[in-house]
Amino acid sequence: MGYHRPQTLAEALDLAADGPVHVLAGGTDLFPATEAPALDGKVLDLSAISALGGIAETDRGWRIGAMTTWAEIARTNLPPAFDGLRAAAREVGAVQIQNRATIGGNLCNASPAADGVPPLLTLEAEVELASRSGSRRILAGEFLQGVRKTALQPGEIMVAIHVPKSNTQGSAGFAKLGARKYLVISIAMVAMRLEIAGGVIRRAAVAVGACSPVAQRLQGFEQALEGARADDPDGWQQALAEDIADRLSPIDDIRADAAYRNEAVQTLVSRLLQEVAR
Repeated sequence: MGYHRPQTLAEALDLAADGPVHVLAGGTDLFPATEAPALDGKVLDLSAISALGGIAETDRGWRIGAMTTWAEIARTNLPPAFDGLRAAAREVGAVQIQNRATIGGNLCNASPAADGVPPLLTLEAEVELASRSGSRRILAGEFLQGVRKTALQPGEIMVAIHVPKSNTQGSAGFAKLGARKYLVISIAMVAMRLEIAGGVIRRAAVAVGACSPVAQRLQGFEQALEGARADDPDGWQQALAEDIADRLSPIDDIRADAAYRNEAVQTLVSRLLQEVAR
C-alpha cells in the first residue's frame, strides 16, 4: 500500500503486477475525479521514469512517450501531418495543465471529449502497452472501448504512442467548439489529415470527438473525399451528412443537444477542410 515512485519501467511493471494500482501520470484527471480526501490503495507515480517521456523519430515513424506533456508536443517541430495533434495540445486546459497533463493519461482516461484522441485517430496511431510478461501494440481506436473504458489489462502500463511513417504525410488540422473560447470541454471537435496532389485529395482521414462514447473516424466521408477536390462540396456533402447520421451518437446535456452537435460537426468539418486543403 502507499505511494510509489519507481525510477525504471521494470520497477513500475513489478509494482503494477503486484495488485491493483492507481497509475499517476500528470494527475490532472486522476485527482479531480477523486471524491475522497485521498486515493485508496497503491499509487504508482510514473513521473521519474525517463524512458516514458520524449518524442523521437524512428526508422518506422515517430514515437511519443506516454509521459510526454501536451506542452512538449505543442512546441516540438514535427511534420505538418502532426499539426492537428499540436493544435489539440494547445487546447488542453490552461498552460499550467498543458505543462503537467500527458498524452498517455489523456488516452487512459478515455473521456469522449478528450482533445488528443481525434488527431491520433487521423494518424492511425498505435499505443504500446507493457506488462511484466511482455509488450503489445494496439491501434488507438481499438484501445478506446467506451466511456472511461480501455483495453488495458491488469498489470499493464501504457509506454508510448507510435505513428507509422506512412501516416506522417500531408497536412492536418484540428477544430473544436465550446461554450466559450478557452478552458472549455468540447461540444464537438474535428481532426483532419489530407494528402493532396494537383489539387486532388489522394488520401483523407477525418475523426470526430465529443459526439459518441469514443471518437469516430468518418470513413464513408473519407472515401467520398478521395479523388475529389476540396473546393467541390457537391462531391462530398451528402456523404458527410450520411456519416454523421450513421456513425455519431451525440447526447443532450447542459452544453448542447444532440441535433446541435450534429450540425456543429458539419460546420466544423467544412471549415477545416478548406483550411487544411490550402
